[in-house]
Amino acid sequence: MFFYVVAGVTMGLGLYCVITRGRARSSRRTRPSLLFTVMYWLYSKTHVGYWYHRHLLTKAREKYPDGHSVTSAVTFGGLYLKIQPVAIVSDNYSYVVMNTKRRIAVVVDPSDPEAVQAYVKQEGIQLAAVLTTHKHWDHSGGNHALKRMFPGLPIYGSATDGVPGLTNPVLDGDMIQVGGLEFHVMSTPGHTVGHVVYQLDGAPFQAPDSLFTGDLLFIGGCGRTFEGDAATMLKSLEKVSSQSDNTIIWPGHEYTLENLLYGETIDGDNENIREKLRWTKDRRKARMATCPSTVGDEKQHNVFLRTRDPAVAEAVGMATRRLTGVTEEFQASVLAALRERKDKFKVST
Repeated sequence: MFFYVVAGVTMGLGLYCVITRGRARSSRRTRPSLLFTVMYWLYSKTHVGYWYHRHLLTKAREKYPDGHSVTSAVTFGGLYLKIQPVAIVSDNYSYVVMNTKRRIAVVVDPSDPEAVQAYVKQEGIQLAAVLTTHKHWDHSGGNHALKRMFPGLPIYGSATDGVPGLTNPVLDGDMIQVGGLEFHVMSTPGHTVGHVVYQLDGAPFQAPDSLFTGDLLFIGGCGRTFEGDAATMLKSLEKVSSQSDNTIIWPGHEYTLENLLYGETIDGDNENIREKLRWTKDRRKARMATCPSTVGDEKQHNVFLRTRDPAVAEAVGMATRRLTGVTEEFQASVLAALRERKDKFKVST
């Protein structure tokens, strides 16, 4: 009991700045504070972090018994491909990806194992694999429990990220085939050292590809660089934004409203941002999910994908550097400035 009291106080004091705000190590190559180092290690490397995740999960279930957002499944290929977002914790999404013809499912980032188990049972399908984008408990917290619920269940994740319950380590360029579903692995470090995203091949279902982006790319935003720098994150974002414009984006969090409100402060004359923001406000008033998006849409309204745009660079005080040319170094500097400002951004109430 004493351990849990100490852990609770410690996590309560420290994790606010580490996970919620993340200012100690934003996007620059700055030495992290001692508080950040200790708190982040506790959260990402120990069962103290898992206990804290379970605490947040319990609180979220009490506050949102039906999930934080209203979600609906998207179907393709004569209903043979079905993707169901599952709203968990306070703003996370897991995704159950189903081949309905074979009655096989894969789940991406199942931090609430009970919610996943309930949905699989409801659909009458077989859970065949877990795909984990990264080690943070709000994405991986259900791995161990699902292994117990479904003996022999393979858990996929980065070979370098320390994913809990990992059975099948993956590397950049790997292909995962499960029940007629084919996923391609992309290494996208920056948020964590081993963060990966999974691209589902939509061709067998006469559908666009689907990209499950974890904490790399959100609708209108991107993740914090906890274990990398802006240059690393830039390359990862470009890897995703170079995919076909019709590629469907399934993000790990419901951050759309805050992201677009921030984007409006950077590029307020952008009608794409304003239109998406109006749509998002209407959705969130009804607690409706804003996912998915597409690569093409994100390139229009996501300022973190527009580090080459003079308007975005000027907004973060870097207009004078345009004369030197748009180099990767320049783009990384713009991204670092964008991320630093976003870390300090607060939504007006």
